[in-house]
Amino acid sequence: MMQDEYRTVARTGVHETEVNRSRFLCALAPAATEQEAQEFIAGVRKEHADATHNCYAYVIGADAGVQKASDDGEPGGTAGVPMLQMLLRRDMRYVVAVVTRYYGGVKLGAGGLIRAYGGSVGEALDALGTLTRKRFRLATVTVDHQRAGKVQNDLRSTGREVRDVRYGEAVTIEIGLPDSDVEAFRAWLADVTAGTAGFELGGEAYGDA
Repeated sequence: MMQDEYRTVARTGVHETEVNRSRFLCALAPAATEQEAQEFIAGVRKEHADATHNCYAYVIGADAGVQKASDDGEPGGTAGVPMLQMLLRRDMRYVVAVVTRYYGGVKLGAGGLIRAYGGSVGEALDALGTLTRKRFRLATVTVDHQRAGKVQNDLRSTGREVRDVRYGEAVTIEIGLPDSDVEAFRAWLADVTAGTAGFELGGEAYGDA
């Protein structure tokens, strides 16, 4: 069963915080696959090879099916896990976070580390922003040229997402619909086109809410 919606980070970026003279740089990025997440982590590690620690966490899949975290030498459970928990608490999916720590000479203790690593991810999410992506059904509407303009206008004015329009013998309009709207939409379409439009349901996808 696909999730109805999930959130992800709006863009790739880095947010820096300082805790007791230690610098924490949280790099966040959207990642469609585990491989993309791993490549992002490798890139950050290379860029900050001189850092004390490069800890990471990622969540892949709308159902959060893949979750990984690494403490990278910090005491077990004080870095990667609080980072992962912050991502999950914020309902983040398809996202990777790497927190690079440059040690500043003051030991933070386990509680301090947990707060610093988790907090670094939370602050970075606030700074970079998040997007909600909703599940929808792809659907194809086929109408004659006479009615196409009006149908497109009506679709846009009712806030439907028009994904693609193709002109051939007839006009094919691809749209995205929430599952719960399909039957009402079918009835609406028959009404505005006097029953002449074709309507075909496709697969499922996610799009910006």
